[in-house]
Amino acid sequence: MKDSEKANSLIWFLKHPLELLLCLLMVAIVVITFSQVVFRYALEHSLSWSEETARFLFMWLTMLGAAYAFKLKSHFALEFLTKRFNEQWKRILNTFITIVLTIFFVFFIWKGFYLIFTVAIDQIAPATQISVAVPYLSGPVGGIFMLYYILRNWWTDLRNIPQNSTE
Repeated sequence: MKDSEKANSLIWFLKHPLELLLCLLMVAIVVITFSQVVFRYALEHSLSWSEETARFLFMWLTMLGAAYAFKLKSHFALEFLTKRFNEQWKRILNTFITIVLTIFFVFFIWKGFYLIFTVAIDQIAPATQISVAVPYLSGPVGGIFMLYYILRNWWTDLRNIPQNSTE
């Protein structure tokens, strides 16, 4: 690999922290789960923390993965309905959907933080001994990312700016 290719790879990861974080979370889940299997069946000794840690990492992976899907516009859509409309009605429908999703995610983020600061902050996970607020924070953080990508995609579509496929 040439130095310029290495530099381009590093720059790509620095420009795409969400993708990097998703990759790291997936690798961590695989390593932890594989370690648990090896310890349980090969060494006949279970790791007390591995299942809980993998579950917490999976919570983060799920919420950030959903945000990544919003970034790529790859969530479920009823395109067979929108194809029947002209461009003006498509923009109106897209704006309406964006408003509904924005209201939902603002409520989702607000209630997520409310849950964390009223209930989860005082609870400690039994195996890892960390605050349950850490994995529960995945909801509001993922919601913030989802809200950002919804609004960014809407604004881009509204202005008819073609999105860069490498973004």
